[in-house]
Amino acid sequence: MFGVRLRSGIILVALALLTIISGGYVLFGTLLAISLIGLGELYRAAKIQKKETKGLALVGYLATFFYYGMLLLKLESYSTMLLIFILIAFLFVYVFTFPKYHSEQVMGAFFGVVYVSVMLSYIYQTRNLPDGAYLVWLIFLCSWGCDTCAYCVGMLIGKHKMSPILSPKKSVEGAVGGVVGAALLGAIYAAVVGKYLQAENQVVMYAVICAVGALISMVGDLAASAIKRNHEIKDYGTLIPGHGGILDRFDSVIFTAPIIYFLASTFIK
Repeated sequence: MFGVRLRSGIILVALALLTIISGGYVLFGTLLAISLIGLGELYRAAKIQKKETKGLALVGYLATFFYYGMLLLKLESYSTMLLIFILIAFLFVYVFTFPKYHSEQVMGAFFGVVYVSVMLSYIYQTRNLPDGAYLVWLIFLCSWGCDTCAYCVGMLIGKHKMSPILSPKKSVEGAVGGVVGAALLGAIYAAVVGKYLQAENQVVMYAVICAVGALISMVGDLAASAIKRNHEIKDYGTLIPGHGGILDRFDSVIFTAPIIYFLASTFIK
């Protein structure tokens, strides 16, 4: 199993390098595909998408296409209004097919669009920032870097359970190690690529951003676990051997992407 997981991880990293370095339409298309797959995983887990009930899921998929189309046309300023129209579309299906769907399914369908499609899109939006070719990697440094560092520290000295019911293997010591490790990775990354960046004090700023992102990434990881526990599933899917589905691998990235975008666009000038 470790060998399968390692090979899948190497392929994932290679694909991430290829798509993010390429940027533009390559990254846009990749994220659109990942969002649609991840949304499908969530809808199936929450029983929103079933053989006899596909209307809400169809609206969710169409909403994802419209949202990404808006990004492609650089109409981000209309994103709030688009989300309102998407909610209205879900309610339209709910009302005119009543009682086919329960209110919980409607709320879950709308949640899925925001949780998966909108939040993942911030990888693309971060890549399009000034210095975005370098800033976008902070998303992965503070999410996957935190996860790796937390695992290593937790295995070595972890004693105090951080969330004993939801994730009994995670420790407070591991969480601290993950945040510190992510901050160090951010500082090292800034020191290496600093000569290509416009901002000043990059080392400190990148370290702080990665530390904050690491804290948020742990919430994302636990939130994905909580959803799986609620719906009594082990993994969201089987697309990535040894890792599960898209949401199993991108659970922390989903949370860190919009946070890194906000911090980078606000504090790095």
